[in-house]
Amino acid sequence: SERERERERSNCCLLCGLQDNGEDSHRISPSPVVHVRGLCEAVVEADLIDALEKFGSICYVMMMPFKRQALVEFSAVESADRCVSCGAKEPVYIAGQQAYFNYSTSKRITRPTNADNPNSGNKVLLLSIQNPLYPITTDVLYTVCNPIGSVLRIVIFKRNGIQAMVEFESIQCAQKAKAALNGADIYAGCCTLKIEYARPTRLNVIKNDNESWDYTKPYLVRRGPPCPLLPLPGNSRYKLTSVDVPDMVSYPLPQSSSSYSGHAPSSVAMVSGLHSSKMNCTRIFNLFCLYGNIEKVKFMKSVPGTALVEMGDEYAVDRAITHLNSIKVFGKRLNVCVSKQHAVIPSQVFELEDGSSSYKDFAMTRNNRFSSAGQASKNIIQPPSAVLHYYNVPPLLCVSFQLCTEYDVPGFVKFKMFDAKPSSKTISGLLEFDSKTEAVEVLTVLNHYQIRIPNGSNPYTLKLCFSTSSHL
Repeated sequence: SERERERERSNCCLLCGLQDNGEDSHRISPSPVVHVRGLCEAVVEADLIDALEKFGSICYVMMMPFKRQALVEFSAVESADRCVSCGAKEPVYIAGQQAYFNYSTSKRITRPTNADNPNSGNKVLLLSIQNPLYPITTDVLYTVCNPIGSVLRIVIFKRNGIQAMVEFESIQCAQKAKAALNGADIYAGCCTLKIEYARPTRLNVIKNDNESWDYTKPYLVRRGPPCPLLPLPGNSRYKLTSVDVPDMVSYPLPQSSSSYSGHAPSSVAMVSGLHSSKMNCTRIFNLFCLYGNIEKVKFMKSVPGTALVEMGDEYAVDRAITHLNSIKVFGKRLNVCVSKQHAVIPSQVFELEDGSSSYKDFAMTRNNRFSSAGQASKNIIQPPSAVLHYYNVPPLLCVSFQLCTEYDVPGFVKFKMFDAKPSSKTISGLLEFDSKTEAVEVLTVLNHYQIRIPNGSNPYTLKLCFSTSSHL
């Protein structure tokens, strides 16, 4: 009956028919800051400056590489006027591809300091490495940066994802490096650099190793062997080649992650601190699959609340440790480390508190996201955040708290639906939660939820990942 069909439609609803009330770009008042869209993958800051400085003096550029966008701040609003007007009348090409311009709602680009002023004396750059599929070490960053300008010191830290500060010999070297590398990929298709000027004007390094180095003091103790810059070993299940994705700034890949992680390399992670009744093999997969393929998951009978996760390779384990160690899930703090085991063996299988099996093989699942180089390059490796990116959702469905209520997880506080082409079979958007912890729990429970629609032959698999946006 019509009532039954309506009830079935209601049961499968996930996204609400409310439209995102985005700002009308035509009503934005003139600003010295111009929003640039439609950039090609290979574009770096120097390309924007080269193409746009004809409109007037440029004082700052902020790259948004994964959105293929940028913000360009001109010294005068008249220069921005010329840029936007010219772009509306005739094509303006940046790195060989037509770009599009409109005024930004900001009157100035926020930066950590006034170090874009040559007189400020700052020669330290802050590098944020986005989509870090491979380990980032001092050797890697020195190989990338030193050919452009003499590098004095490097410090790598993992507070907000993977970031580093690089101190150059002079302000001019730092300016050159920022222009040449901002927006570039260290490895083809991944490890994208987003560069700003740092607050400190000098770095203090106490030891030379994979995470810090003072090149003016070679006598500082180096802990661990050097990380050799060699091609990725042939036994890796994920290998980027020039055929898979175009080269940008490409360097040979580290041979091993052993010196990076501080442990012997292994493709198995050990996860402890798991909630006894709310975590199972599938939910571990839902969370860990954001950082690499999952082969097998096994809970340990002898150690309650602990599981072994066999991933696609040792790099995936490194990424999982970097982003998931110490996060809270269902009120318990996870401890993620490299296991001494090199494979998960399905022995001593038992029933978990929720009735599911303590062991599950995920090798053949289509929900693994790193099964090919092309597929892997589309994943944005992000630390957990309060905003989730959803995709692969059938159009014309509505957002409700139904799923969240049904599975006893927190509801979102804001959402945004991206514009989709009329011919598109799915829609995507963003969901904001009150906290990072809430977003983690929702992703753990609802990632890969099967959305069934009336008269549909196959269900849609809801896919979630952490967004690069911190709020909506």
